[in-house]
Amino acid sequence: KELPRDVSHGTTLLLDDGRIVMWVEEVRGNEIFCTVKQGGVLSNNKGINRQGGGLSASALTEKDKEDIKTAALLKADYLAVSFPRDGADMQLARRLMQAAGGKSMLVAKIERAEAITHLDEILDATDAIMVARGDLGVEVGDAAVPALQKRMIRMAREKNKLAITATQMMESMISSPIPTRAEVSDVANAVIDGTDAVMLSAETAAGLYPVEAVAAMDRVCIEAEKEYETGFSKRRLNMQFDRVDESIAMAAMYTAYHLQVKAIVALTESGSTALWMSRVNPDAPIYALTPDVATRRKLTLFRGVYPVNFKPATQEREQVLHEAEEELRRRSAVMDGDLIVLTIGEPIGKSGGTNTMKIVKVGESRKTNG
Repeated sequence: KELPRDVSHGTTLLLDDGRIVMWVEEVRGNEIFCTVKQGGVLSNNKGINRQGGGLSASALTEKDKEDIKTAALLKADYLAVSFPRDGADMQLARRLMQAAGGKSMLVAKIERAEAITHLDEILDATDAIMVARGDLGVEVGDAAVPALQKRMIRMAREKNKLAITATQMMESMISSPIPTRAEVSDVANAVIDGTDAVMLSAETAAGLYPVEAVAAMDRVCIEAEKEYETGFSKRRLNMQFDRVDESIAMAAMYTAYHLQVKAIVALTESGSTALWMSRVNPDAPIYALTPDVATRRKLTLFRGVYPVNFKPATQEREQVLHEAEEELRRRSAVMDGDLIVLTIGEPIGKSGGTNTMKIVKVGESRKTNG
């Protein structure tokens, strides 16, 4: 019902990700009269955008608010918020989630032109962003999206937030068993930009080749990760940090970078240590050891992080570190003689308490104890 107030003579409206284009001729009360400039088939539940942005519709509808309660009840790991305009929209979503007793991490879907203007405050208020290129491209123009994608991913990493890149990544695989070369390049470039995750939608939800689409994306991501630029990572290691736990995480990454360790091990309760580590993008895998199943599920989205179920038999630090080393050895992640870096907090089991880093040569503790 706000739409008639948001448009006037000459406004361009775009439906279904811009596939249908209409030009507003006149507004009479609650009625909008348009000329269809580019027609097509319009099915149910398709989106509408104003070219250049400016629609005043609330980011959270009444149904959205009910869905947040449902997400809290289901203990969802992540909750994506569509069309946030600014940080206040994300703050409202978080308040509603907390009021419903939920602890879901929030994902801000960047789809509006206004969201680009307020990107800094949105990042401060969310846990992750989604580069939702469909609606965003309609509002700002498709040519602007590639540079915005790079900017959004860079800003997210700088603020210790996650980035998801989505929309039409392998669109042709809805009906084709192989991706186009352009789609392969698109996915690879998102990985090289530093995204934490790439997302399929129609390719797997309604496509003819869902398994092949996932396999193709996986193959491209693995190859692209070999070319990821670590320049920002090196700059980050030279930054100053106010928190002890974040400083320990960065010290571990600095050590891992210079010693070429086989694995980085973070014993974590909340997952924060693993998040900070993942922003540096090391050559070695990060193993996040935690007994908390909800934390392990959330960690699956962190780039380069492998969550591991780990419940030590003791609270004694050296014994816990030894058990962590043995856990990785049992999983064939490391072998005797490999160097690994471990971080742990004391008291053990307390969230936000990471305060110790240790460099270990795998197998030495067994020789000492033996």
